[in-house]
Amino acid sequence: MAGRLSFSNITALAPMVRVGTLPMRLLALDYGADVVYCEELIDIKMAQCRRVVNEVLQTVDFVAPDERVMFRTCERERDRVVFQMGTADPDRALTVARLVEKDVAAIDVNMGCPKEYSTKGGMGAALLSDPDKIEAILRTLVTGVSKPVTCKIRILPSLEETVRLVRRIEQTGVAAVAVHGRFKEERPRHPVHCDFIQAAAQAVSIPVIANGGSLDLVKTSGDIQEFRKTTGASSVMLARAAMWNPSVFRSQGLLPVEEVMEGYLKYAVRYDNNAFNTKYCLCQMLRDKVESPLGKLVQAAQTNADFSVAYGIQEFYEQTRVQLQARRDLVQTGSHPDRPVLDGDVTTMSVKFERREYPPQITPKMFLLEWSRKEKLDQPLYQTVQRDQDRGFQSTVTVAERKYRSSLWEKSKKFAEQAAAVVCLRVLGIPEGRIGEDASDLVCKRKREVRANGAAEEAGSKKRHVAPLRQEAETTATAGVANGDHREPDAPQ
Repeated sequence: MAGRLSFSNITALAPMVRVGTLPMRLLALDYGADVVYCEELIDIKMAQCRRVVNEVLQTVDFVAPDERVMFRTCERERDRVVFQMGTADPDRALTVARLVEKDVAAIDVNMGCPKEYSTKGGMGAALLSDPDKIEAILRTLVTGVSKPVTCKIRILPSLEETVRLVRRIEQTGVAAVAVHGRFKEERPRHPVHCDFIQAAAQAVSIPVIANGGSLDLVKTSGDIQEFRKTTGASSVMLARAAMWNPSVFRSQGLLPVEEVMEGYLKYAVRYDNNAFNTKYCLCQMLRDKVESPLGKLVQAAQTNADFSVAYGIQEFYEQTRVQLQARRDLVQTGSHPDRPVLDGDVTTMSVKFERREYPPQITPKMFLLEWSRKEKLDQPLYQTVQRDQDRGFQSTVTVAERKYRSSLWEKSKKFAEQAAAVVCLRVLGIPEGRIGEDASDLVCKRKREVRANGAAEEAGSKKRHVAPLRQEAETTATAGVANGDHREPDAPQ
């Protein structure tokens, strides 16, 4: 779809929280959707993100300060994806729109979500009672970005109010308006009010996108055209019907949901989708089969690798893993290694602590502590701060009167301290204990201590059943000698 995105005579995947992520959007395009909306993303969170080109996945990622990927997109959908945001502030909306506009086809504002998490911030359906703010937000976006701007609303209590609102929205210069044919108090179980959508479509000259027909009216691709005719709308947007089976967009008819789920899972593996998000979408497609043998496997799965086993695509998963690793190695080979940067009197590096990269009971803090003892230095001193905006943690460690810190923020105080220890160890050229790293005398020493402590304690326990207190004290002293140290062993770091 070259050039400026048109909203006339299209079928679209509706914005759905936890559903409208990259794998589902790409699958909907495969099956014939013309346009796909991402899930609603809140402006405050998006405004904190940085744009990152992911050369391994070949995506563009918008990454939050805590390193979570808030929005991921790729070249395949660039001319088809609409970025939907939740906002109640024109300036903040513009900041987010400008952040993403190079990577999306259009910008949409959610003005219809009735859920509390959206309305309590004055967003979503709360905007329906503040048309002045609606106009301010839309005019700011229309004049401030180069891509088409749209919005999605719910119907108001009367036909007249609904028509008045869509006419006012049209005057802001938006490219289209999506109308969900339910009042903000109504839920999916309530029938859609096609007459309200029809009145809105007849009142304006811009495309009106009909939404809300998944319960009774749209079950196949043929039903989409019938819903379009019934509402008199230019276009149709599908939510739950597409969530249950994205092949509803397919002109040749629905495919078996098992086949559709396998296609979804392959995209989830290919684009390293969050496993919890993958599980949620698969369970929505399973519907009443969620307690079936396959459903139970899905519910028990914790990783995309687990899902691949459940669906019998282990070979695809392994091939993809190898391809991504090869690409990762190539990227790392062609890039400069991460170099320390001096920030005042603190040496910093961009390091994130990944617990899975270290064996159980082995951590960078443990390595740093043992090295400090070996060098007869004071114990490492950690100072940790927490910021208000996302409750992230950052720690600075002082070793031999020098300070070290990761420039990335972590989700917990413990992880922040481990990241600081990693920076110190890497700058000093000391092993940090990662899996596959060459064995270190420091690790061996700690492992011997743990084994010796365990053996001594077990022996002491047995002797206490048959020996007097004096003999028990001698056993404890023997354990200290076996440790090669008369101090109590340190707790795991």
